[in-house]
Amino acid sequence: MSNRDNWAAVDVPDQTGRVAVITGSNTGIGYHTAAALAKHGARVVLAVRDVAKGEAAAKRITKACPQADVAVQELDLSSLASVRAAASALKITHPRIDLLINNAGVMYTPKQTTVDGFELQFGTNHLGHFALTGLLLPHMARRAGSRVVTVSSMAHRIMAAIHFDDLQWESGYNRIAAYGQSKLANLMFTYELQRRLAAKRKSTIAVAAHPGTANTELTRYLPPFLRPADRLLTPLVVQSAAMGALPTLRAATDPEVTGGQYFGPSGIGEQRGHPKLVEASKQAHDVELQQRLWTVSEELTGITFPV
Repeated sequence: MSNRDNWAAVDVPDQTGRVAVITGSNTGIGYHTAAALAKHGARVVLAVRDVAKGEAAAKRITKACPQADVAVQELDLSSLASVRAAASALKITHPRIDLLINNAGVMYTPKQTTVDGFELQFGTNHLGHFALTGLLLPHMARRAGSRVVTVSSMAHRIMAAIHFDDLQWESGYNRIAAYGQSKLANLMFTYELQRRLAAKRKSTIAVAAHPGTANTELTRYLPPFLRPADRLLTPLVVQSAAMGALPTLRAATDPEVTGGQYFGPSGIGEQRGHPKLVEASKQAHDVELQQRLWTVSEELTGITFPV
């Protein structure tokens, strides 16, 4: 595909008739992704944990773009019961789903567990999205050109590994390494999902993106020793959430995108800039690890995929 260096929100093609479900879309990158898709004609569903914040975000979008079609769906990715309930509601309310954007996430949280006993970052960022995708995928397979876009991070390279011997960090906890594990899992999930979709000759594709270094609420749990560097570097390398949303938007809408591609900013170190094709770590492409993670994820969530 053309890897032009100035792709922007204005390049999003007409999305009229398409339904996009975006997790964690009441703020930050998810919000700007939702606003851009709505502006270009998509029916957008803000799948969020806090419904009141979701409704406020929907109002901001429709105020800026009165013709926007925006709905809100309650979804707590840290609860498999909530994921199942949200998926059921989405399938009833929306006869078709064209885009599922797995955007929501938590970063560098103190040691916590989900309702189901999973380490919070792994449970929310990976397992919650794994389960949601598995539940919605049959609904998406009916739609030609449907896409699952999962948002990863440059952190998939930092202290990152899939700790199969202790996925839930029960024998020790490092919040940075745990976040890296969850973001590496996002990429491994994308690649394994794409391989399975292609094997079944499905029209749905799986694509990944990362926002670079963007100004969002994710940094609220930044470890104290990193905060001075964050304050120093923010004016130099951090881009707006709207710019951070561009790799996701390109992965979701560019007609030249193919399954298994990965998009990130074009600038130095992929920290900022317009979106382009980027490369994941060698570890992320390890097929044996991808398949092992898939099997474990099915066991932990109780969700099996139709591929």
